[in-house]
Amino acid sequence: MKRILLAGAMMTLLLSSPMSGQTIKLPAPNMKRPSLSVMETFRQRKSERTFSTRNINRQLLSDLLWAAQGKNRDDGKLTTPTCMNWQEIRLYVFDAQGVSLYDPQTHTLSQVVRGDHRNLVAGGQDWAKEAPISFVLVNDMDKMGLHDERTREMTSVDIGICTQNICLACAAFGLNTVPRGTMDNAQIQKLLRLSQYQIPVMNNPIGYPK
Repeated sequence: MKRILLAGAMMTLLLSSPMSGQTIKLPAPNMKRPSLSVMETFRQRKSERTFSTRNINRQLLSDLLWAAQGKNRDDGKLTTPTCMNWQEIRLYVFDAQGVSLYDPQTHTLSQVVRGDHRNLVAGGQDWAKEAPISFVLVNDMDKMGLHDERTREMTSVDIGICTQNICLACAAFGLNTVPRGTMDNAQIQKLLRLSQYQIPVMNNPIGYPK
């Protein structure tokens, strides 16, 4: 009887844990999605801080993630260039259901935390919580095994390039976004169980115009 009660308690603990291992295979990016020309996309790119409550569907999320840092060649290289092809950027998606990590090589999302934690991305700016999703870009210096200041500078440049990909994709797809450095870095690192060298650097709240 005691063993049954103990097993039940352990199962309850597991089910109530914020950590989750759910993996979602995203649909292939829609290469024929209607969008603006390159020059018109640059003209339309701007920072917007208002969002409707309309959800981002899975196909659109797939296209956004692929534009941000998806695999675009058979050799595994990405839409976003990185120094020495380190591919050190970890892209997390925060939404009302949880936090998921994007894998560009398999084009999948793996939920790492359950629950709505968009308040941590907002970092005290309530308008940012209104976006249905937020992308958080983490500089993973552990992946290179180098933790010096020059490495941090170069990986931060890589994140800046990825951020611009996100901004341009949003402009082309008719979405609002704004690149931000404001967020609760310490709590995000704790929530995602990141090391001291896996550093949240930038975020993009994303949604349809209000």
